[in-house]
Amino acid sequence: LLQQDAILDECLEALRILKKVTIDCRGLLIVGSPLRITGRLYNCGIVMAGGETLGVIPKSYPPNFREFYEGRYFISAAAAPPETFWLDNDRKIPFGNHLIFKCIDNPTFCFGVEICQDVWVPIPPSTYQALAGATILLNLSASNITIGKSSFRHELVAATSARLLAAYAYSSAGQGESTNDLAWDGQALIFEAGDLIAESGRFVDESTNTYADIDLDRLVQDRTRDATWANNARDHAQRLANIQSLLFNFSKPQIDTPPTLLAYRRVPKRPYVPSDPKTLAQRCYEVFNIQVSGLIQRIRSSGINKLVLGISGGLDSTHALLVCCRALDTLKLPRTNIYAYTMPAFATSTKTKEYATRLMKTLQVEANEIDVRPSCHQMLKDLGHPYAQGIRKYDVTFENVQAGERTNHLFRIANHRNAFVVGTGDLSELAMGWCTYGVGDHMSHYSVNASLSKSLIQCVIQWVIDSTFFGDSVNSVLSSILALEISPELVPQHSIDEEEDDEDETQPQDISTTSLDMHSALQSTEAALGPYDLHDFQLYHATRRGLRPAKAAFLACFAWANDFPRHPHAMPVEPQPSL
Repeated sequence: LLQQDAILDECLEALRILKKVTIDCRGLLIVGSPLRITGRLYNCGIVMAGGETLGVIPKSYPPNFREFYEGRYFISAAAAPPETFWLDNDRKIPFGNHLIFKCIDNPTFCFGVEICQDVWVPIPPSTYQALAGATILLNLSASNITIGKSSFRHELVAATSARLLAAYAYSSAGQGESTNDLAWDGQALIFEAGDLIAESGRFVDESTNTYADIDLDRLVQDRTRDATWANNARDHAQRLANIQSLLFNFSKPQIDTPPTLLAYRRVPKRPYVPSDPKTLAQRCYEVFNIQVSGLIQRIRSSGINKLVLGISGGLDSTHALLVCCRALDTLKLPRTNIYAYTMPAFATSTKTKEYATRLMKTLQVEANEIDVRPSCHQMLKDLGHPYAQGIRKYDVTFENVQAGERTNHLFRIANHRNAFVVGTGDLSELAMGWCTYGVGDHMSHYSVNASLSKSLIQCVIQWVIDSTFFGDSVNSVLSSILALEISPELVPQHSIDEEEDDEDETQPQDISTTSLDMHSALQSTEAALGPYDLHDFQLYHATRRGLRPAKAAFLACFAWANDFPRHPHAMPVEPQPSL
């Protein structure tokens, strides 16, 4: 059939019809068709926009093995004579697998096209297209289906998009194709830098469309950060010099309708925390074991096998203690080599102190308690701070004196007991500055949580519970700690509940030994700063993606649209798609 003039003529007529469609369409159309040029038949992808044909990309590697016999009909792009072009209405249309297409208004929108088998070879044409600047790669495929081929396609396209730091859209043949020799499943895949962002149904008895919103900034950022990308392109400079960039622009739509923003992309609220349970379990496994193995190496290299850390009864110190226990278990050292200290101060609650004590005892580490209120009171007195005179002055000095005293004790204990201090602070706190520098709670000899977000630490602790590493008694305490509100416990709760009009009128009181029971309610970090999940969202997009603040806020509008009240003049946001 491919060698019949009637079929080839009908294909040309179909291309003319499709080209007219693009006149009033603000978009691109890339379609597959056989084209006969100078007596040779090519399997091609034709790019159209604005009523014009922009270029033609012939298939580079027509297969001729097993069920494939394209070599009987088509010749490869490499066999095309130099300066080959396709004549369309007396216009010479660029032709070849050396073409990429770049948008004038948005140069980061640059795409290349390859055909089916091209992506299955060791060095596909898309490799050179990407190295020349293409951020989106399109594959028009008539791929048939065999047992296990779908999963292999996933792996192939995922690896290609990850390796090339590009978006890769792969479309297979489906309903309506002849099943005389082969079967078809119509699988369409869209990956972005290795992440699956859209996929069609398979074996659907109708035509389907698969949509996705591509984050071009992410792709450009990843390429910029990876210096080996440019180095690899330099090694192929001769081949890349032959790549031709064709400029295009979108035509303006005749109907002025507002665009539907991010209608085809789900923005995860917790980017550090995978939504898929299996992926999350694997992430937690890796996180925990990276921490444990890192601490083991530090113990071996330092020659010090005793650890000191403060235990507050909160998330961070709890998780750090779990890592320490696992490390010593692996080294076959007694857990009593862990010198754990709970250090109640002016705002320590009964619950957290109880949880800290129970956790230390159930983990069978050396449990200690040092009340730092007397030393804190002495320092406040030395400073002439109002609190030392019994006046409720809860400022940053008041908070940092407590944090500093705890850290000061830990370092001196480490000196005294030939140990090193294991830090407990996490990445989220560091990023926000919600911590005390100098002699403070983010000083240590080795910090196991420094690269972990608060949202991920919560998940890893839950994974530890589910993994039953430490037994039911420990898991019971861990579950209680996870249920607690996050708090630094540095400001007594009555300062939040009571509005003080004039601190001079506050009656002095003996506060150096204030009872812990009066602080049963917790100072809330998230009430002061906002949800940690939202901070971690911004943190991820700033540090991992390198996005400008405006774009991170734009994405947050979609991820968190249903969680916070919106300003009456705010941009309308579509509900998150179910993909």
